[in-house]
Amino acid sequence: MTDIVITEFMDDAAVANLKARFSVHYDPELYADPDEMARLFADVPAVIVRNQTQVRGKVLAAAKRLKVIGRLGVGLDNLDMEACAARGIRVFPATGANSLSVVEYVIGTTMTLLRGAYFANAAMVAGEFPKTKLIGREIAGKLMGLVGFGSIARDVAHHARAIGMEVAAYHPRLPIDDPTWSGVRRLEFDELLAEADVISLHVPLTAETRGMIDKNAFARMKPDAILINTARGGIMDEAALVKALKAGKLGGAAIDVYEQEPLGKDAAKVFAGAPNLILTPHIAGNTVESNGRVSGLVAEKVMAALEERI
Repeated sequence: MTDIVITEFMDDAAVANLKARFSVHYDPELYADPDEMARLFADVPAVIVRNQTQVRGKVLAAAKRLKVIGRLGVGLDNLDMEACAARGIRVFPATGANSLSVVEYVIGTTMTLLRGAYFANAAMVAGEFPKTKLIGREIAGKLMGLVGFGSIARDVAHHARAIGMEVAAYHPRLPIDDPTWSGVRRLEFDELLAEADVISLHVPLTAETRGMIDKNAFARMKPDAILINTARGGIMDEAALVKALKAGKLGGAAIDVYEQEPLGKDAAKVFAGAPNLILTPHIAGNTVESNGRVSGLVAEKVMAALEERI
């Protein structure tokens, strides 16, 4: 009988460690087949998923013996957490294990979009030398505005300050006297939108945050501001983003998460023709190193839970 079903890609060493102690069914493409997931989940005590696996509805209902869910990441919006809590199913995210990868993505795309010199391949191959058109901006001295100020955002703040940026953040529930604010300006949401040179989103997708970056938010931003979303799709109005970029009312954007994932051809059409836009497939937190950390951490937590060591 299978003990653990893994529905998405996982580090080979962590999978091998799991297989040494438990019966494991590993199919990195299983997330795309809910019917097969429901069948395989029926008798297993543990599953390990990433963000594309929807553990809810008929899939969760079919998992009669499920005790443990390992989440290869930190977001939990693909899990029915209320139902899990009601059934006593324990959920173990990989909190902190992929933070550095996300931070480096934010800093790296900030540099790329501010500098603007790295989109010249087509012109250069065509024999052009567009030097005067590609004079970009330095990152030092710019204001990094963080929407949300949890652990990853705080790591972004640390790295941004190390390379000469100023940092401000919006977090309505963090007390004004919290020592975390040291070295970081505390701004209201509208103030941050208006003042920041770079705006990086770090909030979960909730009823409160859904659509918070809409056409009105874009209207408040500087026309040369940079927007980075590594948080969740649905926080930002994708059509409004494209409209702002095409109208020259936003300096650039790097988007790693989407309202619909996988994006698909039809949903992707909204981004066609948008300038200074970097699109990546929900991979900000995925590097060789972070995959090893995330997979190892989740594997250990799942094994410990099954062996009732935690």
